Amino acid sequence: MCGILALIQSEASDHSAAVDLHEALYLLQHRGQDACGIATCAAGGRIYQCKGNGMATKVFQDGARVPDLPGYMGLGHLRYPTAGSSANAEAQPFYVNSPYGICFAHNGNLINARELKHFLDFEAHRHINTDSDSELMLNIFANELNETKKARVNEEDLFASLSRMYRRCVGGWACTAMLAGGIENISPLTPL
Repeated sequence: MCGILALIQSEASDHSAAVDLHEALYLLQHRGQDACGIATCAAGGRIYQCKGNGMATKVFQDGARVPDLPGYMGLGHLRYPTAGSSANAEAQPFYVNSPYGICFAHNGNLINARELKHFLDFEAHRHINTDSDSELMLNIFANELNETKKARVNEEDLFASLSRMYRRCVGGWACTAMLAGGIENISPLTPL
């Protein structure tokens, strides 16, 4: 079972989300020792990532890499593999640039991964780079958001897209997502 984290600072000018996420990864290290990562989002929607195989001390070089991750919000992930492989490419959080720049951290298993991969390849035309069911789930969510065909989505669009994702994905999971842009009319402190 993986460990997943999400954090939003109260002020967009506060660029220290990675500091708290990094500390929290140490506290949750028992949830996964295979790989770990942090993705942050700074003002203007720029995504910063550091992830790889190994425990938090190794991946973040005892904290030396944390200053490379500015941002007021972020996700953290500790991997305990139950699906996919131990390849470095399967370290999370995962990121897709379209639509809106989405980062995703996932814990769980999808039992219909083969059907999802077929749908994403032949109908949604989305490239899948790993054997991870987490990457499949991210791309299902991204595809559902893309179906709104909007430059900016609102809270209703987000929850409708999540509902469609939940109907399509079969299994048990917990996940966190972070959108870098394309959102309107949502309080920055509203958890999704």
